[in-house]
Amino acid sequence: MKKTVKLISLFLFPLILSAGFFPPTVHTTIKSVEGNKVTLAKPLPVNGMSGIVMHNFGKGLSAITGVLTQVSPGVATVRKGDLLDHKGLPTPKSVARPGDKVIGGYLYSNVLVLAPNAQTYSKITRSGGRFWIHPDLYAAFLAREGDSAPTPSNLAKFAREAQVGLVYVVQKNRAVLFDPISGHVVGSKPFTPVGTEAKYPFYTRFSKVSGGWFGGSSKGDYYKSVGAIQ
Repeated sequence: MKKTVKLISLFLFPLILSAGFFPPTVHTTIKSVEGNKVTLAKPLPVNGMSGIVMHNFGKGLSAITGVLTQVSPGVATVRKGDLLDHKGLPTPKSVARPGDKVIGGYLYSNVLVLAPNAQTYSKITRSGGRFWIHPDLYAAFLAREGDSAPTPSNLAKFAREAQVGLVYVVQKNRAVLFDPISGHVVGSKPFTPVGTEAKYPFYTRFSKVSGGWFGGSSKGDYYKSVGAIQ
């Protein structure tokens, strides 16, 4: 019996640590609106988290009308939503109204991983509990855009296109969770990668990357390339 409990604990412990690293998705409502600032009925767990505003138009019709970022506990700035297009619905007079629903950490279960090598990528994704977006998709996006390395701006564009909620970035001596919609880091923890190999600009299975497929130099420092994400 003790052996069974020990085995279960060893299996669950990494999952518990992983779960604590990720801010949970929160459902709340808007209490008040003043210009582009809103007060939430329940604060989001971390400042810098993004979320969506859902307005009910009646007759069973609801849509995303705004995207918000929490700037202090329970207070967020809001802007017109650009995550989804709803051309068939009426244009609201305001992007946020008291009583509107808010989903903080929208799509936080969809996570892009930027790691230095395949072993580290595998170490991260084995923890489970998320829908892991493979960096191959991001590499193909960068190739199409003509960009040579990750930046907050191209991550934001990719996130809207691929419905990515978070970017898990392995940096020097730590891992960070970057919210590409708000442009803020919403999680950080000490992290040791597996091995010493660091593929530039990040781990991907595309062999053509080493031949300069991104349009820039095929040589560089992985940790420097992801250092701008903070």
